[in-house]
Amino acid sequence: MNTPNTSQDDLGLGHRLRVVRDRAGLSQRSLAKKVGVPNSTISLIESGKMNPSVGALHKILAGIPVSLSEFFAFEPESERQIFYAAEELTEIGKGKVSLKQVGQSLFGRALMMLRERYEIGADTGRVMYGHEGEESGIVISGRVEVTVGEERKILGPGDAYYFESRTPHRFRQVGPEPCEVISASTPPSF
Repeated sequence: MNTPNTSQDDLGLGHRLRVVRDRAGLSQRSLAKKVGVPNSTISLIESGKMNPSVGALHKILAGIPVSLSEFFAFEPESERQIFYAAEELTEIGKGKVSLKQVGQSLFGRALMMLRERYEIGADTGRVMYGHEGEESGIVISGRVEVTVGEERKILGPGDAYYFESRTPHRFRQVGPEPCEVISASTPPSF
């Protein structure tokens, strides 16, 4: 697999893979395990940060299963729904971090909106991560420590953040109660 600069075609391939994988009811982790590749490989392809070789893509698609010709013939539709009830938000988080996404598919969208909930002790991980784009959020309740590069600050209700997402960052719940944040990122990053 190689990792050239991200292009719109790569993002289309990544979005297409995510939709096909979701429709098959597979998580990134379960697909990666099934086909014997690192979970990060599936994540990087879906985010448009890695362009797989034809052989690698064929191996991944065999785990769904879908052929290369079916995969490239498939054009996911952009979601047309305008309003979402609370129970229609799509959970994409895990463990103590709940990330409820507005919309099931981000195909064709330039913005990702999340309702985030960090349970007591929740942490996005000691290893900070970065990705293309920008993100912003407002703390609704509780407290969260946000680290962006070398800067760190504890934010409470009403406090906000805005930064370039390529700077490695981390979120960690602090205090005696869970933390809730409403956030947006562009382009969609998960």
